[in-house]
Amino acid sequence: MPALPVRRILLVIGWVCLALGILGLFFPLLPTMPFVLLAASCFSKSSPRLHSWLLRQPLLGPMIQNWHHEGSINQNTKVTATVFMVGIFGCSLLFFPLPALLTIFLVCIGTGALLFIWTRPLPSGHFN
Repeated sequence: MPALPVRRILLVIGWVCLALGILGLFFPLLPTMPFVLLAASCFSKSSPRLHSWLLRQPLLGPMIQNWHHEGSINQNTKVTATVFMVGIFGCSLLFFPLPALLTIFLVCIGTGALLFIWTRPLPSGHFN
């Protein structure tokens, strides 16, 4: 276990990341999983009690365990991420047209993110 000041810093970072991850459930442009995984990592080093609590959460716990044990993302999460990313991007282009170069850049980033998501394996079912 790290020294007390380091644990406190990790605890604050963990809470901030968890808050951002929860906001990401409602705001599709804000990624949920990277923040939740970072929060879990910070909690595991600063507060075993909070880490255990996070793993027991019905919505987030299985996703964290699937990622840690198998590097997997479930089908529902993949579909939801795709629908929201494409939908928000499409609406943004419709209502706020961007310069062509910026549009191409954003399409490349979004495509890369979706390729990453869709190339992750599906969970084996042990943690769902």
